[in-house]
Amino acid sequence: MNILNKDSTRIALALLLLRLGVFVVMVMWTLDKFIRPEHAAAVFEHFYGLAGFGITVVYALAIAESILLIGFLLGVAPRLTYGAVLVLHGISTLSAYQQYLHPFNSNNLLFFAAWPMLAACFTLYTLRDLDIWRFYLYSKLAKPTV
Repeated sequence: MNILNKDSTRIALALLLLRLGVFVVMVMWTLDKFIRPEHAAAVFEHFYGLAGFGITVVYALAIAESILLIGFLLGVAPRLTYGAVLVLHGISTLSAYQQYLHPFNSNNLLFFAAWPMLAACFTLYTLRDLDIWRFYLYSKLAKPTV
């Protein structure tokens, strides 16, 4: 195995593990919307200023987020899915700015974990063409054979 193939394999493995790690966090937030929709509505109101989200709206958002995350996990349409995850997590990270101003109050220190995850989302989006370990069928359909 030459060095280029060895490096490609290592990069692909690292990107796959980043994708799995980001997926685990995001899917837990999505499951929270299904399990505790009232909590999700409170989060939307507190952090985004979006009041009045009913349970139906929260469920609809959770379903849309689930579809996005399945595509993200499988590596389908990485420009779209990786980009959407990056934007959504970026908005989530920046909307918690008040917690960063008072890191030692309550559980605010936990909010700082969003920054390395945001860096992981950025890395995945930026290096999406090197993330070759994606859903096999999609990769065969997306890349024409010569």
